[in-house]
Amino acid sequence: MPLKEKLLIERIRRAAAPGSRSAGTGIGDDCAVLRMPRGDEVLVTTDFSLEDIHFRREWHPPDSVGHRCLARGLSDIAAMGGVPRAAFLSLALPPDLPQKWVDQFVGGLLKLAKRYSVPLAGGDTAQSPGGILADIVVLGSVPTGKAILRSGAKPGDLLYVTGTLGSASAALNLLGDGEKLRPKSHPKHFYPEPRIAIGQFLREKKLASAMIDISDGISTDLAHICDESRVGAVVYAEALPMAGCQPEGRDNNSPGRKPWVAARLVSGHDFSRAESRLTPADSEIRFVSGHDFSRAENGPIEGGALAPEGNLRDSEQLSLALHGGEEYELLFTARPNRRIPKQIAGVPVTQIGEIVRGTQMKLARSDGRTEILRPAGWEHFG
Repeated sequence: MPLKEKLLIERIRRAAAPGSRSAGTGIGDDCAVLRMPRGDEVLVTTDFSLEDIHFRREWHPPDSVGHRCLARGLSDIAAMGGVPRAAFLSLALPPDLPQKWVDQFVGGLLKLAKRYSVPLAGGDTAQSPGGILADIVVLGSVPTGKAILRSGAKPGDLLYVTGTLGSASAALNLLGDGEKLRPKSHPKHFYPEPRIAIGQFLREKKLASAMIDISDGISTDLAHICDESRVGAVVYAEALPMAGCQPEGRDNNSPGRKPWVAARLVSGHDFSRAESRLTPADSEIRFVSGHDFSRAENGPIEGGALAPEGNLRDSEQLSLALHGGEEYELLFTARPNRRIPKQIAGVPVTQIGEIVRGTQMKLARSDGRTEILRPAGWEHFG
């Protein structure tokens, strides 16, 4: 079982001790006292990580759960073009949880925090009646008036995405199929990388007019930009940078293995309604939901995690890229006269569409067809 509260807090405090001197006063007082750079505004974001909703203990090692918990908040800061300054962690733990699990969770979180010089400055602990609940609050800063909002896109802007799409959700689909995965072979799912440097670059160079991180799938997150900017968008199906059309770490050349060309997602990242069946139809690809693992015993969606070459419809090849969540890539718009590098901080950047007048999102296919693109990623209570 976990240590008693006072001992647990002291243990976390010792683990987090080598924090940034610029953070001010952290764990040990009623409040943290933080210093922000002169002339900056404060960014604040908060995210839950709930057992059987965002992770399952039998699938995700504790250090991955801790890493993912913080990565969610850091990715939000990246999407604003900000610099992360401090993190606050609140934990509710069931009484039968081994302390070793807690130590490894905290270790995974602090390892990522150290890479970005983000001190763990406080939080809270409590006993949970069942299941692990973690809430992360991340504070960041950005020069006054320079935060990149979702509301800055205008008709004529071009639409870009960082990195590649689909491998995080493909790995999740394999887990839903009962496969045992090596976390290090599937970093996009188990150890996602927040695009902090890219967000700061886009802000500093005044390149992005609007931006969001892809946590719920392009179709859902692009809709947020369109709603806030009061615009529409066209996504070019052929331009989407799909991640090799197979999960990371899967060897296509293994003896006796057929070539695999795409993964079929159980959901965006939600197993709570896996008893439903995926029936993609053109661009209106309906995924079950987002990232809820609570009903995974019902089994994966018909069709399995992967399908052999030749057995895929066009819509199935697009489904991971359009609706798969937990990518934590950046989706942004830029004025057409801005020159966007093909790589930023070593990460590829791809133009995938454009912003248009109106309020609809559309999917443009290579054969000239244009179809309505509806949000079909994760939505709580959906």
